[in-house]
Amino acid sequence: MNTNRKAAVVQQIPKSKEKKMKITASKLIRWAGLAAMLAGILFIVIQMIHPADILSAVTTGRWAIVHYLSIAMCLLGLLGITGIYAREVEGAGWLGLVGFLMFSLFYALTMGFNFVEAFISPLLPNEAPKFVESFLELASGSTGEMDLGAVVAVYSLVGVLYMLGGPLFGIAIIRAGILPRWAAVLFASGGPVSAIVVSLLPHPLDRIAAVPLGLGLAWLGYALWSERSEQASEHLSDKGSPQLIQTGAK
Repeated sequence: MNTNRKAAVVQQIPKSKEKKMKITASKLIRWAGLAAMLAGILFIVIQMIHPADILSAVTTGRWAIVHYLSIAMCLLGLLGITGIYAREVEGAGWLGLVGFLMFSLFYALTMGFNFVEAFISPLLPNEAPKFVESFLELASGSTGEMDLGAVVAVYSLVGVLYMLGGPLFGIAIIRAGILPRWAAVLFASGGPVSAIVVSLLPHPLDRIAAVPLGLGLAWLGYALWSERSEQASEHLSDKGSPQLIQTGAK
């Protein structure tokens, strides 16, 4: 009688060991997609709730909330378009690089202006009302009573970067052919649509021009996020159930 019996021990590898938290390029790009989604949505929402650009509104809670959200939008937008560019970099070419740099600079400068409107302007309505009013007039395209010097030129540069950077970056995304074409079309149309709307509608009605670019950016971000999510799901399904290890002795 054979006393040696074949023994089988089934061991399940703990998921905590199987899945280790690693920072990878694909994960960073995926999270950048989420940032782009939030930035696009905020861009539209901010236009809808933005108070009138008048002196009495600067010290209100609504003014503060809008410009805090605007600063967050710019930061999220920078992260978002960086992820989009990283995903498209091989097919975007020089056009994509130029568009990416221009739109990144647009976000950086816009963040600076929103910082002033959020934290500095509310402190000055009584001490320097002409400065605040002149700063507010920039949004409508006029200079106001007070000479703001180079600030006017920089604000004009922000408009140029928006009008040109968006279309260049959007066209590069279309040419790369990775992310949804119509999302890129919406993003690229933001600048031209703004130019047309601003020429036809007075401020602040011209704020509706933000809708195409905001929708396009949110759509591109969702595509980036869902693309990485789908790849992760496929990877897990390929791996199957937890690994089984069978050991035996005779």
